[in-house]
Amino acid sequence: MILRVAIGLAGLLFVILALGFLLDPASAGARLGVGFLNPLGHATLRGDFFAFFAVGGLLSIAGAVREDARLLLAPLLLITLTLAGRLITVAASGFDPAMGPPMLVEAVMIGLLWLGRRSLGRP
Repeated sequence: MILRVAIGLAGLLFVILALGFLLDPASAGARLGVGFLNPLGHATLRGDFFAFFAVGGLLSIAGAVREDARLLLAPLLLITLTLAGRLITVAASGFDPAMGPPMLVEAVMIGLLWLGRRSLGRP
């Protein structure tokens, strides 16, 4: 039960982040160190970033509520590949302390979702 609540809360955090990109993409992007240079960049923040966080969050919540481990695979893959990309950036360009908090959040999310995949049932 504690694992399901933790996954659900993490999913809720992602949904809140998604809504930030939908409603105010400039501010949401700035909080993550991303800006836009033109309307395409604005649309990318509102579209791609919104979709990433919304899908990850909604599937995490659904997996926790339904106790269905299958629903956690997509968020697990999304976040794992995100962390992999950050680690490649560290290897290629060096580490900046601002990268630490997002990487920690991603590592915790990966752990929660991995445990959920192993522990939750499949209808």
